[in-house]
Amino acid sequence: MNVLVWFKRDLRLHDHPALSRAAEMGAVLPLYILEPDYWQLPDTSARQWAFTAEALADLREGLAALGAPLVLRVGDAVAVLERLCRQHDIARILSHEETGNLWTYARDRRVAAWARGAGIDWQEMPQQGVVRRLASRNGWARMRDGFAGAPQVAAPAALRGVAGVEPGVIPSARALRLAEDPCAHRQAGGRGRGLQLMESFLAQRGEGYRAGMSSPLSGERVCSRLSAHLAVGALSSREVVQAAAARAAERPVGRWPGAIASFQSRMAWRDHFIQKLESEPQIELRALHRAADALRPREPDAARLAAWQAGETGMPFLDACMRYLRATGWLNFRMRSMVMAVASYHLWLDWRATGAVLARRFTDYEPGIHWPQVQMQAGVTGINTIRIYNPVKQGHDQDPTGAFTRRWVPELAGVPDAFLQEPWKWPGARGVLGRLYPEPIVDIAAAARAARDACWGLRKERGHAQEMAEVIERHASRADPRFVNDRSPRPRRRADSGQLSLDL
Repeated sequence: MNVLVWFKRDLRLHDHPALSRAAEMGAVLPLYILEPDYWQLPDTSARQWAFTAEALADLREGLAALGAPLVLRVGDAVAVLERLCRQHDIARILSHEETGNLWTYARDRRVAAWARGAGIDWQEMPQQGVVRRLASRNGWARMRDGFAGAPQVAAPAALRGVAGVEPGVIPSARALRLAEDPCAHRQAGGRGRGLQLMESFLAQRGEGYRAGMSSPLSGERVCSRLSAHLAVGALSSREVVQAAAARAAERPVGRWPGAIASFQSRMAWRDHFIQKLESEPQIELRALHRAADALRPREPDAARLAAWQAGETGMPFLDACMRYLRATGWLNFRMRSMVMAVASYHLWLDWRATGAVLARRFTDYEPGIHWPQVQMQAGVTGINTIRIYNPVKQGHDQDPTGAFTRRWVPELAGVPDAFLQEPWKWPGARGVLGRLYPEPIVDIAAAARAARDACWGLRKERGHAQEMAEVIERHASRADPRFVNDRSPRPRRRADSGQLSLDL
């Protein structure tokens, strides 16, 4: 029997249940479909494709060594699958369940309809602690932990490939005519690099994780930097969870116990948020709390959106973070929260527009984490505490020496340290603001007050409590202290509670 294994965001050999099962069934045709329409979406980018292409090259090398080289085809998924199944006498397709954006959800529904009509047996298998067709969040955490703790699936020792299939080339972003997307300091893809990062994080870099992950200065080193590798599936979430557990079992001293515990908590949060999108695919388009959809204008202020995106708002630390993100494809968790919160509250921009900008800037874009977190930071879930970050205070707290701000906003080189985060207060500001660097596009304090009044006013409206209860029923995990911040409308003091894309 010939079996087609459809690789999507699971670009690895190890702990790949679909590939291992296919190897037991017969000759295997490993396939990746490059879908041009997907790569033209507002939440995808050339930097993401470049990272994915590197992971595909690594996967192709590994599959070739096993005897069945990766086949790559460009086109519509249904058309590609129909043609390959017909040409190579394939009646069974194996893949992993994917929780992607709304576009991939619709594509999978089309593929499922085609497969039923064509008599093709398409089997989808879980690859992480997310449960498809989950009836209730009751007991979900137990199911997730059970999957994360189950034995990993070893890569097949060998594969028998389907004969006579041309592998195809892995095209560049330019060949795909993707929009120019310079990212000089982007992470490199490939499973080998992911394994190196995991090893260095758990052996050396991670000891300062808990204390250093909030600052863009220290976060770049002390964070695991595994999120992009998890997003394309070069590493399985289960192997990362179990590697952290094995490190904890060694009983390391110093700051390691707290660091590993925080990392393990974030890996659980990762599945928790992806489960939200799995259960409610419309999250990227519609606020969890329906009344919040009318909170901000759906057509955002174009000038404010452009200034925020370019790092030209006149708020130095915010601008430094946006420029850093543009150049690296990554940002530490607290700064992800801040840039989204400032866009949502101070600039009063619609979360769908700003969320798409951040999605395509993040090399580690994971839709199931990104969109629920975008909604959280925009204050439209109805169940999370409204967090209005002060970009000036964040600059003082997270960049106390000004090193990060000065590196990414060199226009402020002549501004004294005492005025770096608020250059408009400097007596010499006229020589810089409006000439080398813009004046603030909003009054920070006044904008925050107006946003706070509007958001809390919404929560006082009739019917809010009932709708909040419905959101909690659909999406909050039960009786698990790891997720308490995702179901309480009251503020709670917890360092790890607000993050965007869970940069890990």
